[in-house]
Amino acid sequence: MIRIRHTDESPHEASEINVTPFIDVMLVLLVIFMVTAPLTTVNVPVDLPSSSEKPTPRPDDPVFLTVKADHGLALGEADVSTDALPGALETATKGNKDERIFLRADKTVDYGTLMGVMDKLRTAGYLKVALVNLQGQEEGSEAGSTPVPPSNAPPTAASGRTP
Repeated sequence: MIRIRHTDESPHEASEINVTPFIDVMLVLLVIFMVTAPLTTVNVPVDLPSSSEKPTPRPDDPVFLTVKADHGLALGEADVSTDALPGALETATKGNKDERIFLRADKTVDYGTLMGVMDKLRTAGYLKVALVNLQGQEEGSEAGSTPVPPSNAPPTAASGRTP
């Protein structure tokens, strides 16, 4: 007698790997990376909007501290050294540490130098610093021309406490 063997009769082991959980995990990771990758970029070009707010009213006797293109400092119209800055500020503000200091800088001054001056102001106890710019001045003016803001330029940019 001939016996016919059917495959359903013998138990067999599944030799295939179930990849469905693996695919699910990979899709979740893909979505996470797609969402977080754009958030981690630092060098994103940003075109910041201009402020439509009116400039803050100028005080009667403002204290202007200017960082010149050669990284020298001027308090009002007089040149001052970095070491003599706290004493000169004390004289200019009559000892009032709450008076706002209007900080102007040439556009060729690098960020590190400007932050160094702001650190000096903070160390001296002057926490209210207003950054000054010229209103209505276009950014793309002729190369090589670096107009210095006049002392009567209204303070228009970010004014507030230093970080």
